[in-house]
Amino acid sequence: MRNAFCRSVAIAALTTTAIVAIATPAIAQDAKPQANADAGDTGEIIVSARRRDETLQSTPVAITAVNTAMLEAKAAVNIGDLQGAAPGLLITQQNSGAQAANISIRGLTYADIEKSQTPTVGVVVDGITIGTNTGQLQDAFDVAQVEVLRGPQGTLFGANTIGGVVNITRSKPTMKPGLKAEFSYGQWNTWSAKAIANYGDGSNWGVKLWYFHNQSDGFYHNAIRNVSSGWSKGDSYGASFLYKPVGSNFDAQLTVENVVQSFDPVVANIAKTGEVFCGFEPANECNRNTTTDIYTTFQAAADSHYHAPDATLTMNYLLGGVKLTSITGWRHSREEQTQDFDGSSTDLYYVDRRQHYTQWSQELRASGNLFTGFDYVVGGYYFKSNYDLTQWSRVFGFSPNTPPTLFDKNAQHVEGQTESYAVFGDFNWAIMDKVRLSFGGRFSHDNKQLYNGFAPNVLVDPAQVSLNKFAAVGTGNASFNKFTPKVGIDYRPSNDVMLYASWSRGYRSGGFSPRAATAQTASTPFQPETVDAYEIGAKFSAFDRKLEVNLAGYISDYKNMQQNLTVPGGPTGNQTITGNVPGGAIIKGFEGDFTLRVTENLRVTGSMAIMESHFRNFVTCGVYGGAGTLAANTCGAAGLVPFDYSANRLIYAPKFTGSLNLEHTLPTSFGKIVTAIGWRHISPYDEQLSVASTTDVKNTGGQVTLVTVNGNDARVRTVTQDLVDASMTFNFKLKEADAYFRVFGRNLADIRTTTHAFTVAGLWSFGMGLEPRTWGATVGVKF
Repeated sequence: MRNAFCRSVAIAALTTTAIVAIATPAIAQDAKPQANADAGDTGEIIVSARRRDETLQSTPVAITAVNTAMLEAKAAVNIGDLQGAAPGLLITQQNSGAQAANISIRGLTYADIEKSQTPTVGVVVDGITIGTNTGQLQDAFDVAQVEVLRGPQGTLFGANTIGGVVNITRSKPTMKPGLKAEFSYGQWNTWSAKAIANYGDGSNWGVKLWYFHNQSDGFYHNAIRNVSSGWSKGDSYGASFLYKPVGSNFDAQLTVENVVQSFDPVVANIAKTGEVFCGFEPANECNRNTTTDIYTTFQAAADSHYHAPDATLTMNYLLGGVKLTSITGWRHSREEQTQDFDGSSTDLYYVDRRQHYTQWSQELRASGNLFTGFDYVVGGYYFKSNYDLTQWSRVFGFSPNTPPTLFDKNAQHVEGQTESYAVFGDFNWAIMDKVRLSFGGRFSHDNKQLYNGFAPNVLVDPAQVSLNKFAAVGTGNASFNKFTPKVGIDYRPSNDVMLYASWSRGYRSGGFSPRAATAQTASTPFQPETVDAYEIGAKFSAFDRKLEVNLAGYISDYKNMQQNLTVPGGPTGNQTITGNVPGGAIIKGFEGDFTLRVTENLRVTGSMAIMESHFRNFVTCGVYGGAGTLAANTCGAAGLVPFDYSANRLIYAPKFTGSLNLEHTLPTSFGKIVTAIGWRHISPYDEQLSVASTTDVKNTGGQVTLVTVNGNDARVRTVTQDLVDASMTFNFKLKEADAYFRVFGRNLADIRTTTHAFTVAGLWSFGMGLEPRTWGATVGVKF
């Protein structure tokens, strides 16, 4: 395994070298300096990944920046279209929650939509961290720039960013009259209408208003009802006010918005013979494949409704040489969702979920230069969230016309609270000519509380939910503290070369299991997980930045990894809890990306990531395809046999990903034509920790002493994905306005596989499909 990994890295390095060598003669012939078309007159892309404005190539971290022009050329719909734009980045959607994303960077992910669970990759919008997976799949229309930071980013972005950060900056009010509007139509009766209007006095204040609408009939077909399935409809609207008085050192921006979404939370049945539900379902609905079959569904009608207002206030004040920044954020969401989880025409498991979530955060920071060659960012952070969830379930109801709220006499009710605070500092010190030391740290305190209860023998009106109607199963209250340091050094032998090395520690807090169904599991916290990340990298620029190459190698030591586990207990006989992998995991990889501006009108970009990952000593008490809460050495006392999951793959951790993109601009008499073609390769990866088969290890007396799990279930593994996207944009003048017409196609090779798949304790299995080949056209105007 080690030799194979080393060979892969060597081949990748030689390939990158070859690209540079092949490109050199072509660039040498074009000696005319060419500014970076992505960054205006400076020829540099400016990023704020480290809470400072720095050029992309001078930032000593693994980072990829994508701006408005790049997103438009890709015909991006949401940030999910960034998959492949950055090495080692996966973004998939699961429709068990509104705008819910599974984001993985360098093999670090946590795919769960429950509000008490925190992501491993942070999505930050205008300085505000979105506290759950729900709401992370942001629209791409009003994005000024997206920065993808790979590796732990806890010092500046907080506890739950052990995999990295997707930092989204939306466009600011221009403070002058302007309009950007577009209309798109595509396959499956998919259409959208979007508009952004700006107004202001040109110098002191400005306001930006926007409205987005999108809807689709969906790309699934329901064979029972003979209708399209997977429909969705969404609206987003809001306003942003910018106040920046001339002659002052102060600016403030207030943004308020609301997101309203309704959709069909479709799931496809992938249950097989031997699972309990298959014994009750028609034969043609079981043993289906996870490629072409997954787009035909059999489920009962269901719908989800999501309302999510939010507000952000950002203020900056320059006091002498110190920049003071305050960022205040508030987000609220209300969700009502029914879902037929078994995905079959038999009424086996249908739920009604009602939940509310509110988060409030405040960050204060100061940045500046202590002396020549020494700059800093220091600050404090506070975060608080509250949520509640009530779920009514119709299990083996065989009564599809009875609402779960009337059927379920044991509705589950969960209430949770998180309160966190942190202080942090990040410092750069030019310790000698061309050498800079970066160091810092963050102290975090997290308090998690959870109430979990049922309402035995009581039919609960969903409009009258309150705690006094529920019998408590368990309550938990736990606090976690952690200091996470970082240190790095970079060396710049010239303006075009930077070498760096770093070590950082990431931390994700512990908590309580929202799906726990017994007093013991509901009140037992899972513990924090940490990642120690070691990284070396190099950034090269040549020929007036016509060529940029970035390389990085890393090792991530993942300790106490949190995983969802299925154990016995509760009214339905089993429950899903969160536990820790005792031995953790090791992830190591090599990645790179390049930008080559062959001519003024032709740009080529590419990326690749090679990754090897494995669990270490993942031995614990195992039942029903998951693992228990007890350590392996206590299994015997509990009457359970230890299970060894060490051979299982980590989830959302493909061994190889790569991309190649070409963008060509053709000047014409009426304007220009921009053609973009992109290819993304993703090797197969697993989407759930599960059980394919087991092997018993027995002692001399014939007693089973250990059960070895032989990998994850094949149904939760994707196929190899070679995704081809293309667009052609015709830009022209329409009186005083810039207008454009774009035709686009996504997934032109029509790759079909899952984006999320799940097996449930030997009962049933379900999945969701990747968007098949799609096409469409967009017309827009801006001035």
